[in-house]
Amino acid sequence: MEASNINGDELVSIFDKKCTMSAKEAPTSGPHSITICKSESGFGFNVKGQVSEGGQLRFYCGQLYAPLQHVSAVLHGGAAYKAGLRQGDRIVEVNGVNVEGANHRQVVELIKAGGDRLDLLVITAPMDNSDSSANCCGYNGASATYDDHNSVNNDVYRYYDYSEKRSLPITIPNYQTVSTEDEQFVAYSIHMAGRHLGSRRFSEFLQLNKLLKEEFSDFSFPKLPNRWPFRMSEQQLDGRRRLLEQYLEKICAVKVIADCEIVQEFLMEDSSSSSPVLNVSLRLIVCGETLTLNIKRHSDTHQVYQQVLEHLKLSPRAAANCALFEMIDDTHFRRLHERECPHNIYIQNYSSAASSCIVLRKWCFDVSTEEKLCELDSRFKAICFHQAVEDINCGSIRAGEKLYQLKALQRDDRCDQYLNLARQLEGYSSISFPQCQFEVPETEEGLAVLTVDMKIVSLKVQKDHVQKGRTISLKWSNIIGYSVFPESHVFQLKYFRGDSEKELNLISVFCESIFDVFNRVSAELKASSSNVD
Repeated sequence: MEASNINGDELVSIFDKKCTMSAKEAPTSGPHSITICKSESGFGFNVKGQVSEGGQLRFYCGQLYAPLQHVSAVLHGGAAYKAGLRQGDRIVEVNGVNVEGANHRQVVELIKAGGDRLDLLVITAPMDNSDSSANCCGYNGASATYDDHNSVNNDVYRYYDYSEKRSLPITIPNYQTVSTEDEQFVAYSIHMAGRHLGSRRFSEFLQLNKLLKEEFSDFSFPKLPNRWPFRMSEQQLDGRRRLLEQYLEKICAVKVIADCEIVQEFLMEDSSSSSPVLNVSLRLIVCGETLTLNIKRHSDTHQVYQQVLEHLKLSPRAAANCALFEMIDDTHFRRLHERECPHNIYIQNYSSAASSCIVLRKWCFDVSTEEKLCELDSRFKAICFHQAVEDINCGSIRAGEKLYQLKALQRDDRCDQYLNLARQLEGYSSISFPQCQFEVPETEEGLAVLTVDMKIVSLKVQKDHVQKGRTISLKWSNIIGYSVFPESHVFQLKYFRGDSEKELNLISVFCESIFDVFNRVSAELKASSSNVD
């Protein structure tokens, strides 16, 4: 049940039953005890109040008290109502514990700890103007509900703590006018940390506000700009843009609201009926520089990649040996599958320090194929050069004593020499996956780092409680087959060891990426073998 923010002469409405006594009709009296025994519908009342401890002293019935939690609603005919609890009652003690100045969570825990019997010391007083004015001034308490609306045996304790704040760099820097066959409308572009999350119409902001008020009924939301029945000027549209930006900034500053499904869907999900016709900005990293594309929000990897190819003018052969990747960290990249939505991945990584997590990289393990393509396509050569520089700098390619020589060659006009030297180093045109669980059924288990290239598949295995590990090296000719089980995050590898067939499992969230790499290397080995024949 939703907690209600009720004040003045408003009648309490819970479960579609109305309490016949309003807050102002309740008798005023000093502290008195009330004992509530839980019924099938629970205790049957709501509590509301401050979320922090302490606060300014206030007069109730001629005496000074620290801030008190108060009863914001009572179920008519419920256990609390029959015991004499009324809307507006201030709670002084819970089960013998004084709660003057206590925060909402502390009072909630005391009520929950009492079991089926609850002893309260309360002050019955009308809801004064200070409570309603607190909300008007931006004060936001917390609320909890004590009932068994959904289950006879389970109490529902709904609690929202609005005290935890966060700083999200959310902006609405511009808007776009969109024309379709049926209508013309304005969509406001929402950005997070400079990344274009998507665009929303004003009516969608109104719907967001409505849903949030229903979910967080005791929170004082900022006011949205008014509807305007006539065509708006550019100045009016820009004014509305600024007000909508301020609205999002304020609601996203409260962690519990910013993290709720309503806000996350509004910011992240492609749920708008107008999304297919709206453009969004997508940034990609190409050769260390940022490339910005205007795409449809729901564009898949194949569609985005085609736009990249048009922009870079890559040859068809070079295009077949490059791909879009998600940057997991400095040393690991995951190739995006054709039907994935790059923009969704892009906006979900808004906290990344890099300008984008979507990167164009070579998708080629055969060094001889790479060398031939570099001779034919200068753009492909630039991609290989910048990737080699990054991989050497982060340690994926182990330069060793060659590092200073490579640093001297790290210039665009000497990229051929740089690549020739880099191709001789350990780790070039290979891929290593993050450490994962490793097991040989009924034999051994531990942790392993998988590395794959055109020559071998190697596993650096570290058993539990054993400092020194070992390396399992497999030639591709010894591999019988491999499978992936995405639901259980398992990549299974079968191979020959001597005359016997072996099997091992890798349990990794990147199991599908491992499978993808195995498929690619297998295809390149097959193509290389055909060329030799």
